[in-house]
Amino acid sequence: MEPIEIGLYVTGGLLVLVILGMRVAFAAALAGLVGLFWLRWNQFDYDPERFGKALTISVKIAGQVPHSKVSSQALSLIPTFILIGYLAYYAGLTKALFEAAKRWVGWLPGGLAVSTVFATAGFAAVSGASVATAAVFARIAIPEMLKVGYDKRFAAGVVAAGGTLASLIPPSAILVIYAIIVEQDVGKLLLAGFIPGVVSAFIYAILIVGLALTVPNFGPPVGGYTWKERFSSLPPAAPIAFVVLIIIFFIYNPFGGDAWGTPTEGGALGAFVVFCMAIYRGMRWPQLRDALLETAKLAVMIFSIIWGVLIYVRFLGFAELPAAFSDWITSLNQPAMLTLVLILLAYAVLGMFMDAIGMLLLTLPVVYPAVMALNGGEFVSAADSAFGMSGPMCAIWFGILVVKMAEFCLITPPIGLNCFVVAGVREDLSVQDVFKGVTPFFIADAITIAVLVAAPQIVLWLPSQV
Repeated sequence: MEPIEIGLYVTGGLLVLVILGMRVAFAAALAGLVGLFWLRWNQFDYDPERFGKALTISVKIAGQVPHSKVSSQALSLIPTFILIGYLAYYAGLTKALFEAAKRWVGWLPGGLAVSTVFATAGFAAVSGASVATAAVFARIAIPEMLKVGYDKRFAAGVVAAGGTLASLIPPSAILVIYAIIVEQDVGKLLLAGFIPGVVSAFIYAILIVGLALTVPNFGPPVGGYTWKERFSSLPPAAPIAFVVLIIIFFIYNPFGGDAWGTPTEGGALGAFVVFCMAIYRGMRWPQLRDALLETAKLAVMIFSIIWGVLIYVRFLGFAELPAAFSDWITSLNQPAMLTLVLILLAYAVLGMFMDAIGMLLLTLPVVYPAVMALNGGEFVSAADSAFGMSGPMCAIWFGILVVKMAEFCLITPPIGLNCFVVAGVREDLSVQDVFKGVTPFFIADAITIAVLVAAPQIVLWLPSQV
């Protein structure tokens, strides 16, 4: 049997395992190991020791992959970014951020929901994990919205959707994972997510204001704050902006010249600064222990998925499936932009059955080479490329589009992880309630993706300045 045929059979088996409910990490590792064994079994076709040799080689390859890939320095960004978010929460910075947003934009129609979106966007700037953002604001924002009369399902939907902004706004764990998979500059990708993340937050806010103006008793504005009270809310929230500026200045050095450090060092510095702030604001050992434990749990979950999927990715390379898929895509007689839209729609469907990180890890080794081939290759000039940009810029643009699709998948049933997190935090909400509440935000996400596809400069302007 040809390697490509083996690749297709094993990939089909992997999809079946995921649909049946097996965790992506275990399903991918099992599929990769079986695929490696199958390939080696074919290699030793007439050898009497066929089984032993095939098993030994496949197990050795599977065992070497996790260490060789996960020892990458760039991956150490993930736990530091997650730790920043949890330390900020236990230091009380999130409450201060929400209070400031409420005082400044609460007067708008649906103002408390708009405040929640902007507060989650601000918290996303110090937290690299959407799940952590959703969990934090489920405790802070939902009770406030329920007090003034919001429907509990919509209140939960606002938090679940707002939490997804942490996938785009740097620091972002998913963007780091994308950068490592496709071997692109982590710093430029993190920078590229900033403006799209802000655009996404504003589109959410516009949607909420539109609903408040058209739906009776949707959610009253929260007013009555004087200008003095508004300005007095800024200093308690200022530490978050301070940490963001420290990380950005450290990584990108806006004064010119070489950067002062790597993104990994910038993340570590940010975590140390937030730790000092948390101690100053009264955080004690129980809160620090909880922050460290929550960080460890989430980081281990992410790394477990990476370990398992990388075994499958190594098998795909031996099966030559990515190259075959790339050749097939480029042979289709249709516009490159149409193919890109179809790929994004496929991600929307796939995200209904897989978590965001696992979905990207499983698909990018196959899809990314095809998209780059559509663009004419890594080194084609912008004038000759299908999307009007160079290879590295196309990689950054496609990365932001894919990560935005991953955000979409965090709130789509039946696997939308943010919805499960919000329901888990709030005992008065079922998962079905949260899924109903996020439904309007599907429209907002579709608009955001369309804007980013139609106007790539929204994504590329900031990284092009570095």
